[in-house]
Amino acid sequence: MSKYLSYHHVLLLLTLSAMVVLGACRKGTGVIPGEETQVGEPDTLRNGFYLLNEGNMGMNLATLDYYDRGTGVYKSNIYSEINPTATKEMGDVGNDISIYGSKLYAVINMSDKVEVLDVHSAKRIGQITIRNCRYITFYKGKAYISSYAAALDDASAGAGFIAEVDTATLQILRTVTVGRQPEEMAIVGDKLYIANSGGYSPPRYERTVSVVDMNTFTEVKRIDVAINLHRVKADKYGDIYVTSRGDRYNIRAKLYVIDSKKDIVKDSFALAASNLSIAGDSAYVCSVDWNYINNNNTVSYAIINVKDETKVTDNFITDGTDKQIKTPYGIAVDPENGDVYVTDGKEYLLPGTLYCFSKAGKKKWSVTTGNIPAHFAFIPR
Repeated sequence: MSKYLSYHHVLLLLTLSAMVVLGACRKGTGVIPGEETQVGEPDTLRNGFYLLNEGNMGMNLATLDYYDRGTGVYKSNIYSEINPTATKEMGDVGNDISIYGSKLYAVINMSDKVEVLDVHSAKRIGQITIRNCRYITFYKGKAYISSYAAALDDASAGAGFIAEVDTATLQILRTVTVGRQPEEMAIVGDKLYIANSGGYSPPRYERTVSVVDMNTFTEVKRIDVAINLHRVKADKYGDIYVTSRGDRYNIRAKLYVIDSKKDIVKDSFALAASNLSIAGDSAYVCSVDWNYINNNNTVSYAIINVKDETKVTDNFITDGTDKQIKTPYGIAVDPENGDVYVTDGKEYLLPGTLYCFSKAGKKKWSVTTGNIPAHFAFIPR
């Protein structure tokens, strides 16, 4: 769940009565069947992907979509139909999704759980219960899940933690304390890097990246970076890309590069990287920089060459489609053919849109998704 929601939750409160009516309609209709839309050409040589829609906080609207590349059909809201005996909806705020082995893991933030599904059928296997869980990554047969360890509105909340989970038994084995409100993580070698945010307790922001030794599962260092950290992505050269959201007033958002060999900040970009995806030597960056002083968003779609750490372009969408996208939110690069996927969160109150672009930045297709489409998981061949 992005912190951009903090601003738009104000809008949500202003339209609460309308949303309550919407929620009542959902609950009264039982399981809502998903829709199937032909969007792409059938491609039996490649597997599909899952898209997790976050849904509005407090509305229990997280849903799961699936793109079947074998048929070119996009299927929305598949969880309820495949798992009719489970809770009707996935839960409250889908915050992350990832595949490891034969299992699909969906982190449902405000529902304090990680849903574990079969990667091929999306049938529910079980769940992992973790308070205010945020993001997930994997290492040597274990899952690692970041947790705030407290409610979002707990002003006195202290340190968060990372939980180590056995992927065979789904049991929590160990935890390690990190900074307040930890977000995304990345692993390089035998070290886990975690962005500590403090993003829900302004102006008491955190500004460090925790480094955890995976052999001892202890925090060995905190790297001072900038306030309100969020995204963490590793490239193939051993560098870690970390985003800072600033304070949305006078401290601007930036993108930082950490050298994992020295565990120091080595470079930065004056770029509000709200989300990014690294493929090969290219980091595709969606930038949505809201500023309360100007009351506007600055949007860009940059590419950074991670090999030489230079910005290549401010707009990888080359056919003008970017003008149709109101709020770029999720981004992913197809690991097989290089297609770039960008989601539009729109007003955070209505179904979003998923766009598929070629490597040349030309739109191939688009399709309607669930509320706040955000997180991708590609099924490996």
